[in-house]
Amino acid sequence: MGKYQDYERRTEELLAPIMERCQYELVDVEFVKEAGNWHLRAYIDKEGGITIDNLTEVNRELSDLLDREDFISESYILEVSSPGLLRPFKKAKDFVRNLGEDVEVKLFSPVTWEEDGKKFSDKEFVGVLKTYKEDEGIITLAMDENEMDFKIKDIALIRKYIEF
Repeated sequence: MGKYQDYERRTEELLAPIMERCQYELVDVEFVKEAGNWHLRAYIDKEGGITIDNLTEVNRELSDLLDREDFISESYILEVSSPGLLRPFKKAKDFVRNLGEDVEVKLFSPVTWEEDGKKFSDKEFVGVLKTYKEDEGIITLAMDENEMDFKIKDIALIRKYIEF
């Protein structure tokens, strides 16, 4: 595990009791460099949606804990945020939460299939997430009357599909 992954892991550990006490869900933690600045981001959510007041409360508590623990050697900007509607699925619970929902899938490489004697090739799909088999690393997507299985390792991006 690298230094930055350790920062993320330790931040998750600091957040765990706050999340449990407030009954929030920790969606993700990331430590990334953007435009020359390091950002420590915690994405949180709750049933019915997270509010600005919720985000502020967690930000204050986490900031105090980070100041006390002082394990991050780089200067950084702390952000506590909602994950947003179009966030990519990263964890098993993201897949499980979205079973039966419309999702968009973008693959690293196109797949080829045959329908009615015609060959097709594509790497972007929209459909209903029918199954998630974590142990097999496979999802099933229902599109119209067809279903296709995709290996999770072949998926570049999967997220909720929202038609604007």
